[in-house]
Amino acid sequence: MNVLHQQIGGVLKLSLNRPDKFNSFNRAMALELQQQLDKAANDENIRCVLLTGEGKAFCAGQDLAEATDPQGPGIKNIVVEHYNPIILKIRNLEKPVVCAVNGVAAGAGANIALACDVVVAAQSSSFIQAFSKIGLIPDSGGTFFLPRIIGFQKALALALLGDKVTAADALQMGMIYKIASDENLQNEAMQLAETLANMPTKGLGLTKKLFNQGTFNSLEEQLKAEGVEQIKAASTNDYKEGVQAFLEKRKPVFTGK
Repeated sequence: MNVLHQQIGGVLKLSLNRPDKFNSFNRAMALELQQQLDKAANDENIRCVLLTGEGKAFCAGQDLAEATDPQGPGIKNIVVEHYNPIILKIRNLEKPVVCAVNGVAAGAGANIALACDVVVAAQSSSFIQAFSKIGLIPDSGGTFFLPRIIGFQKALALALLGDKVTAADALQMGMIYKIASDENLQNEAMQLAETLANMPTKGLGLTKKLFNQGTFNSLEEQLKAEGVEQIKAASTNDYKEGVQAFLEKRKPVFTGK
């Protein structure tokens, strides 16, 4: 099993499971991750996804042995059939995706992490846009997300030079949400995922949708979109529960509906 999966309450925990290869992607792992993301999208009992890696690394990117194998899928299929669907499934999933970066996140591994909604990184972890070191370009949304997260100049420099970014530097430049100690990473990430899983799932999904649209909408378009999605949010059971709990001065119990 290349992707371990475990449902804990409303959280689907997914662990990349090729630790002997630093969780580098091959076709089997890419397709298994896509299947699990589809499961999360279609199961209303899953209200948050937690993505992490087994062993010492989060993900070292593409397994180059597969990429250079004459009988392998080839670079075009690796990008089009493996990574692009993973990124789109993460961004289009109308539920939060938390990423717990437990070690090095390099190449596609770094950019898959950055495509997630909330990134928590272990103190010893690092991020590397490793593509330039072998003559490739950042894929898996790297040229889209990185400049939007940290700014054009810094992002381009990291892509060109392939510098190693420590967790502390990633936090300082706004690349990640927070740092956890190596020992507490999984517990902190799960607590965060459980918090999100117990929040108004529909409202969180609509918020994520609007942030996606806001990367290319004009202000007028975004204000219009906010109006449309707010009406949807206001029609949910969780909105009614949230208002009622506020009026009754009690803690709300959200069901994700």
